[in-house]
Amino acid sequence: MDTPVKVGLVGCGTISRIYCQNAKYLEAIDIVACADLLPERARARAEEFGIPRAMSVEHLLADAEVELVLNLTIPRAHAEVALAAIESGKSVYNEKPLAVTRADGRRMLDRAAEKGVRVGCAPDTFLGGGLQTCRQLIDEGAIGEPVAAVAFFLNHGHESWHPDPDFYFQPGAGPLFDMGPYYLTALTSLVGPIRRVTSSAQITFPERTITSQPKNGTKIQVNTPTHVAGVLDFANGAVGTLITSFDVWPTDLPRIEIYGTTGNLSVPDPNTFGGPVRLRRAGEKEWSEVPLSHGFVTNSRGIGLADLAHAIRSGRPHRASGELSYHVLDVMESLLEASAAGRHVDIVSTCDRPAPLPTNLPETRVGA
Repeated sequence: MDTPVKVGLVGCGTISRIYCQNAKYLEAIDIVACADLLPERARARAEEFGIPRAMSVEHLLADAEVELVLNLTIPRAHAEVALAAIESGKSVYNEKPLAVTRADGRRMLDRAAEKGVRVGCAPDTFLGGGLQTCRQLIDEGAIGEPVAAVAFFLNHGHESWHPDPDFYFQPGAGPLFDMGPYYLTALTSLVGPIRRVTSSAQITFPERTITSQPKNGTKIQVNTPTHVAGVLDFANGAVGTLITSFDVWPTDLPRIEIYGTTGNLSVPDPNTFGGPVRLRRAGEKEWSEVPLSHGFVTNSRGIGLADLAHAIRSGRPHRASGELSYHVLDVMESLLEASAAGRHVDIVSTCDRPAPLPTNLPETRVGA
């Protein structure tokens, strides 16, 4: 592509640092402005990474040079900032999740379609070398047809280490909305969209005590499920099991495994970009590690943003799309609804499996 897409960054918190670092070598994007509710934080990030302008959110959204807004605000602000960017005629790329409600996510996509702009969303870890290797193996038939999948994210919560963990135990977060996007995006990329779900969800510990600094001893009232066990019926007939929990001490469960008619695939942590990837074909007694077929194996957050920028210039579909992230949001909200209602919930949304990345793609360029 000839000209990089001009990006305006909104939200200069911790996660913005890795995006700014990686933007230096992703040729499709050029961060030209940044903004934050705390002006000093925007100025600090601009100085650290040589971003030309630090400004208010309002000025950034009105800036004619900015074509694409990178929205790294807290989840409950995702929809408000994204809709404002869309109204300004700009495409937007959100950190995960797309929004905290299905209604906000739908409004975002519908308005973007009316305005002729694009919506993208993290996570983009499914574009990393580990999950792209898994995608290639499945597409090549290494395990036959997928018939089942399991995905597990289990730990004991954030109150022992996070400096301000209260948010993780409120609606819009919890283990499902915090970490579920990584697992469900990976599963959708590898197996396909989901047509129906059911689940059981609970709050195991209604009150938690912070043991990290600076709020050691502060009590947290838990207002969202912290253990969610779901069943996922995929459109292609495969059946999945998903468990996300903040209530469990360390376990040896796998992150993700895909079971096929002729073999099994052990998928790496979907919150990372690398491996290991392991394969066990029918009749084999041991797993074998598979060399990674793709690059982007270190922390490559921002490749989904760069892929969106490349797609804007070339006119092709982008991979970390609004439709994919909306489907994931729909599934997560439906899992909580299914538990509350004690029934299966049909998933109204769907999406295409995002196109795989080419092999041997230079790590300065995402696309094609």
